[in-house]
Amino acid sequence: MKTFKKILKSKALYIGLSLFIQVIILFLLMTYFGREFVSIYYVMLALSIIVSMFVINRESDTSSKLLWVFMIMALPFFGGILYLLFGGRKIPKALMIQDRQAYADYTAYAEQNLKTLQAHEIEDPTLLRMTSLAWNNGYFPVYANMGCRYYPKGEDQFKAQMDAIRQAKEYVFIETYIIDQGTVLDEMVELLEQKVNEGVDVRLMYDDFGCILNLPEGFDDRLRAKGIQVHPFNPIHAQLAIQMNNRDHRKTIIVDGKVAFTGGSNLADEYVNRIERFGYWKDMGIEIRGKAVEPFVIAFLQIWNYEANVNTPYYPYIYDYGTYEPDTNQGYVLPFFDSPTDNLNTGKRFHQNMLSLANKTFWITTPYLILEDEMLSSLKLAVENGVDVRIVVPKIPDKKTVYEVTKANEEILTRYGVKVYEYTPGFIHGKVTLVDDEQALCGTVNMDFRSYYCNYECGTWLYKTPAIRDIRADFENIFTQSHLVTLEEVNKTNPFVRIYRQILKVFSPLM
Repeated sequence: MKTFKKILKSKALYIGLSLFIQVIILFLLMTYFGREFVSIYYVMLALSIIVSMFVINRESDTSSKLLWVFMIMALPFFGGILYLLFGGRKIPKALMIQDRQAYADYTAYAEQNLKTLQAHEIEDPTLLRMTSLAWNNGYFPVYANMGCRYYPKGEDQFKAQMDAIRQAKEYVFIETYIIDQGTVLDEMVELLEQKVNEGVDVRLMYDDFGCILNLPEGFDDRLRAKGIQVHPFNPIHAQLAIQMNNRDHRKTIIVDGKVAFTGGSNLADEYVNRIERFGYWKDMGIEIRGKAVEPFVIAFLQIWNYEANVNTPYYPYIYDYGTYEPDTNQGYVLPFFDSPTDNLNTGKRFHQNMLSLANKTFWITTPYLILEDEMLSSLKLAVENGVDVRIVVPKIPDKKTVYEVTKANEEILTRYGVKVYEYTPGFIHGKVTLVDDEQALCGTVNMDFRSYYCNYECGTWLYKTPAIRDIRADFENIFTQSHLVTLEEVNKTNPFVRIYRQILKVFSPLM
């Protein structure tokens, strides 16, 4: 009953009903005019053909293109309009302008900080390829000998985040996809209010779609009354052609420009296992210290400036390390940030590049396994090249339809020779990659269409850092708690279940 009342009061319900009514009215109007005026009918058919040609020739993944062409041809009269309303990766014009200006600003800034590459010619082929990829896909510099720490549990990272915030003297920036009511939020807000009273600049940014079912009315106002600056990203409105596809899926906490956290955890109780939703919730994250925190500060302010009325410059928030000499032999750290406005698909390219560089092992955890043919072929090729490819997915799903698509891809990959593990204690939400015990990636990028093409994402690539040993140990522990999917199991799949999964897989670009 409590859940039902929550749904009745939710913003999502009224937005959904409004959109549904608008679509029905539009369909009825078009149908009426199409019957009354034959010319309109043929104009709409011509529009669908033109839109289909555009979809086929656009730079995008093959799966989503085929899906939209199929839908347009199946609904020739209405399909073209349907795509124009919901199919494209629609970026709000103001966000596109702001993002491109921020990108230009960051380019100028990053060119001054590429000291690692300018200091000497890189001879290590792995380091050269990954740093070149990062530079050509967003001007992300690499940093040598930075402090970093890996957290194999959300509980551990949350404690470290709270400890870091308690030490804040200048500012605390928090960016997250989901905020939900509970003890985690209560403790965080209480601490942030305390820091505001100490004169600390506290800013919180969350994704409006990610929180649409969770936050009560007036949440922002209550935080602002406490002195906490807050912005919802890309707010959802009850109107057609809404830009709900492009969401801020990043999770970062930055303190004084000295320390930054990222990983899979949002601000909600399940991420630290204070409540149980899908068995044990396993999340992982990374902590970065030193000059490598600079890109986190800039990326946060890029998004913040889009939502804010007053533009905040980067430079006052970049910590001046002066003649600071970091520890030696700590390897390399390379933070990156992906944006749907540039069509570079940086997160996907990091996964692809790491896979192509793998000589012995490619291990990855992902809560969702929604892959296009290109990635499936790359994984198959890696196995054929003798690479030990392992993918860990949840045993207990949070989204049933997405899980069925994951199972469909499990079958394909198992036949290819990829070792797919299901994390039996519950839901594994961390997004971590390990290659050859030398390079690793930790951040917010899932192996799915939304992370690769639609969302704002972030990650940190590590090379020959001490934290990689901890990541290796965590993977070994995960494997002992997980079930390896076998070919025998795959072959026993009910034919009707297999057909159902294949049908869902066709629509996976929309998930």
